[in-house]
Amino acid sequence: MLAASRGNASCLDFLLKHGANVNTANKARETPLFAACEHPNEEVVELLLRYGAQVNLTCTQGDSPLHEACQHGCLRLCSILLDAGADLKVKNIYNIQPLFRTAQTGNVEALQLLAQRGADINGQAGDGATPLYEASKNGHVSVVQALLALKADANRATKSGLLPLHVAVKNNHKRIVSLLIPLTSRVRIQNCGISPLHIAADRSRDEILELLIKSGFSVNAELSDERSKMYEDRRRTALYFSVSNGNLEAAEMLLEAGANPNLDIFNPLLIAVRLSWMDMAELLVRYGADVNTQMSTQPSSFPSAILLSMESLPILKLLLDNGCDANLCFQCVYGLKPHPVPAPSLRPVEELQVNQHSQPQRCIQYCEAIYNSSLSRISGPIISMLLDYVGHAHLCSRLLEILESCSDWASIKLKAVPPHPLMQLCRLTIRSQLGVKRIKLLHNLPLPVRLIRFLRYDVLCSLT
Repeated sequence: MLAASRGNASCLDFLLKHGANVNTANKARETPLFAACEHPNEEVVELLLRYGAQVNLTCTQGDSPLHEACQHGCLRLCSILLDAGADLKVKNIYNIQPLFRTAQTGNVEALQLLAQRGADINGQAGDGATPLYEASKNGHVSVVQALLALKADANRATKSGLLPLHVAVKNNHKRIVSLLIPLTSRVRIQNCGISPLHIAADRSRDEILELLIKSGFSVNAELSDERSKMYEDRRRTALYFSVSNGNLEAAEMLLEAGANPNLDIFNPLLIAVRLSWMDMAELLVRYGADVNTQMSTQPSSFPSAILLSMESLPILKLLLDNGCDANLCFQCVYGLKPHPVPAPSLRPVEELQVNQHSQPQRCIQYCEAIYNSSLSRISGPIISMLLDYVGHAHLCSRLLEILESCSDWASIKLKAVPPHPLMQLCRLTIRSQLGVKRIKLLHNLPLPVRLIRFLRYDVLCSLT
């Protein structure tokens, strides 16, 4: 064993001539032939074979000398072993055959040799991975090309349900992705429950994402229920992945290609709002994200986006400008009566988590949400901004308490007191007639520019 592993052919020859057992093995059942392939030495291998070394003895891991020769990419050793009767289809404890090893290491010549001798080019390992999957994972372009030329099956999935295309996207091998796209069945991808677009968006593989979109992959493909449950927020779309990563370029790419921003359980807009990402929020709103969306884990009597945007006045104004319903913030069931002590709301980390075993949250009102010490400095300006987007609003006792806590906010109460300015009421009526979906088309109306700006809240006017 020592002579074989160190490549000392003369010493090995001397020992064999004096009766050494050519098939002796260590505790791992590794033979001298195995060692000579593990530390590649053609002379030693040929010498051992001449003395009758058994070519198909395997170690405790199930690897044969041919496995080792393939692992090290030794074409000549592979040929010698095959000529000596090496079994092409022997499997180790992981169900891996020798050809699989050539795909792992990227040795295209050894792979072609084994294929010519009859090796199974689609032989799957214990986890279901094929040689093509393994080569795609490791970025061996020449091996992928060779396997495809040999008609390797690009649609054999692993036990986890992933195809070679999925793993090539995951590991950012763009050239391999382009080779696999035309050979990958869209039906098989659908059966996998995850689109390559999801992986590209998740890993921020923007170039590959663009390639997949141009190749016709659906930008609205959704994760299967089983895969969606792997995420606490139950995400489903590629757009959600891009938004949660803060990848503005990828999100815009998907939206331009027709991605619907309103398919996920939690609207991606809520992520942008929660993290005060103005650019992302503007992008999503421009492409039709629902500004009045609700959040099931923290139900409220007013839009959830308002709940999450109260620490960012610019984002709150963006939402209101685009049709977020501020009227709902002033519909309090207690009115001028005393309010009960507000219940604690979810911690921020819990807001976008779905827990099927938790009790349903009580629906909170706006006055309860803003009655928070962390918002005490800006609660007045927040209420003032909301009043700009409503007509006949009634301030409940809690909102009045908030406004009365600061002398500088006395004028804000006047906004809610009738009569209301005709300009304000006309603006609200026109915007109401247009509806949320058409507000962004205001600039197309045959009206003076200044009036359009007024309708879009680009021009300020006194409403008190």
